[in-house]
Amino acid sequence: MNHITKLIVVVVALALSGCITVFPKTKPSQLYRFDGRQAEIAGANPAGPRIGVVRAGGSFNHAAAGDRILTVTGSEVAYVAQARWAEPAETLFNEALLGAFNAGPGPARLVIRGEPARADYTLRLDVQRFEAVYDRGARAAPEVRVEVHMVLIRASDRVLVKDETLAVQTRAEANRVSAIVQAFDQAVGKVLTQIVTNTNAGAA
Repeated sequence: MNHITKLIVVVVALALSGCITVFPKTKPSQLYRFDGRQAEIAGANPAGPRIGVVRAGGSFNHAAAGDRILTVTGSEVAYVAQARWAEPAETLFNEALLGAFNAGPGPARLVIRGEPARADYTLRLDVQRFEAVYDRGARAAPEVRVEVHMVLIRASDRVLVKDETLAVQTRAEANRVSAIVQAFDQAVGKVLTQIVTNTNAGAA
């Protein structure tokens, strides 16, 4: 083994042992959350009887369902650099939905599967869009767009009560990650308000 070969072996051995690294260090991503309840969903739970609603299937846009923040510029899609959701967006949305039904006015309450409570209605939600759209150029503040297809069915006779697409838009105050996250939170609050309101209206 010649001198150069011996040197390479030593460098690799040291790298593997953790003494040195031959790879560049990556800046950790900042984590963010949303819950959609910032003054968007108001009111206390009523004292009267509750109406049980159970989730029945549903989907979440695949590109946006994970922990990366999806952006769209024309026909191009990308993710915000060095920023992620603290949990997958689908998980955060489902948690916010549960909180919205618990906090919102009206008798409808989301029943968790396995919970000993009667389900009077089934609710299917398909989150079709969940993205920040740069519709005014790459340097301008984007518009967050959330679109959810909602189907509500009465469990007793399988009658279709609601079948509609809810679309909301919220412009970020600036082209900063914190402002974009705030716009997501506000947009989620708006669409959750519509879901809870429509469910209560359909179940009335």
